Amino acid sequence: MITLLTDFGVADYFVAAVKGVILSLAPEARIVDLTHEIPAQDVEAGAFTLGACYRDFPPGTIHLAVVDPGVGSARRAIVVAASGSFFVGPDNGIFSHVYAREAGVRVFHAAREEFFRRPVSATFHGRDVFAPLAAWLSRGLAPEALGAEITDYARLDMPRPTADPARETVAGAIIHVDRFGNCVTNLTPAELPPGTTGRLTVNDHEVTHLGTHFAEADRGGGLFAYLGSAGYWEIGLWCASAAKQLDARRGTRVCLSNLRLDISNTPCD
Repeated sequence: MITLLTDFGVADYFVAAVKGVILSLAPEARIVDLTHEIPAQDVEAGAFTLGACYRDFPPGTIHLAVVDPGVGSARRAIVVAASGSFFVGPDNGIFSHVYAREAGVRVFHAAREEFFRRPVSATFHGRDVFAPLAAWLSRGLAPEALGAEITDYARLDMPRPTADPARETVAGAIIHVDRFGNCVTNLTPAELPPGTTGRLTVNDHEVTHLGTHFAEADRGGGLFAYLGSAGYWEIGLWCASAAKQLDARRGTRVCLSNLRLDISNTPCD
């Protein structure tokens, strides 16, 4: 199975060309579209989306991810082996969530040009480099056959929650805003276990209603937080955009304080 994640959209020929190359080399390949609607050149959004769903696929899946503003430059083509699956794409940090979650990750610089489509376009490595690599892997080629293993692969600078024990707060950040306007934070059950009481503050808006599903939301427009399916705490509104109400975007700071400790007047910096 080969999954595809790109910022190509569906109005042009790009996705069809990638699939055509894969099927020319591996006619029996099963291709699954994750999404082609990643915002253009937004590597961080691509990395989050892939990180949120790659574990839902069976071992042996090949995940082809192309959000590649550096196409044609000196950035490397890589194949990642992790958790029994493979990841193919540019060395620009798009696999950062995989690196962060999986142990024993191995990364290979796919430099053997005999496995590329010819000629290689300087602007369409998705078709000419990454699609053939995915197809060859699906046919049983080992990643070691594609090039040398590397350890200096690119990683995104992903924000991580920072605890301040003296002030009994945790500083977090919004790492993704989905199409519904829900704000995904980088806070996990490690910082806020389900069933406990907490306060989230974003741009002077306070969220004290912690629920488990959307039907628990205040239908009068109150913000609420819940543990989302990607494993992070999210902030939402009933049938509306929390991001708009919060004036929030990726990178916006989130302060977590635990109300049981009576620290409501101790904000994060």
